Amino acid sequence: MIETGLKDKVVIVTGAAAGIGRATAERFVNEGCRVAAWDVNEAPASAGTFQKVNVADVDKVEAAVAEVVERWGRIDVLVNNAGILRDAQLVKFKNGEVQSRMTDEAWDAVIGVNLKGVFNCTRAVAPQMIAGGGGVILNASSVAGLNGNFGQTNYVATKAGVIGMTKTWSRELGRFGIRVNAVAPGFVKTEIIDEMPEKIIDAMVAHTPMGRIGEVADIAEAYLWLASDKASWVSGTTISVDGGLVIGT
Repeated sequence: MIETGLKDKVVIVTGAAAGIGRATAERFVNEGCRVAAWDVNEAPASAGTFQKVNVADVDKVEAAVAEVVERWGRIDVLVNNAGILRDAQLVKFKNGEVQSRMTDEAWDAVIGVNLKGVFNCTRAVAPQMIAGGGGVILNASSVAGLNGNFGQTNYVATKAGVIGMTKTWSRELGRFGIRVNAVAPGFVKTEIIDEMPEKIIDAMVAHTPMGRIGEVADIAEAYLWLASDKASWVSGTTISVDGGLVIGT
């Protein structure tokens, strides 16, 4: 067994009720960590100690951080995984007329969770990590944040923004012993993928040189490695975990 140095570490995973977040929380639990599983929906017991937290709500985030510190005394790792989709074309134009536009509500909802939520959680946790002598912050970006994606102006804006914040925070927080990195997943088998038409899934596989959709465990293992002592000199980077995905081929 490879020693990761994570046993007994205190880990917060946001969006931990399902998909990548649940798999990540469970992976850290299996590594011997004390995991606070945050979500607006209740997480399974195996995913750690559940806290109902809307990451877009600053007060809820601050209160949840205080609760984690009161329970376990510190915070060692933050995985900013929570995210939502509200897909729509910026402007859908057909037969010489505007058929629809991305709404303010769709824009604001995705920005609130995927971008401001990452900001809220990191701003609340960073002082605790500084006081504790260091830590690791891991942010969920996406292959869409690197390459853009049709019908996802809001989502892409957040995931590209997360990459920028990751680089900035690595500069600001490195002197306190805090490493900050992002993971950019490709197409991963989650509840969202399960609801897609088979032809869409086949197209995703066709764009992926490894010839398969990713598993949630693939992303969880990347988070675990980045949080571990094995990645002690890795900071400010975005790691693509996407099976070699090539957009547009």
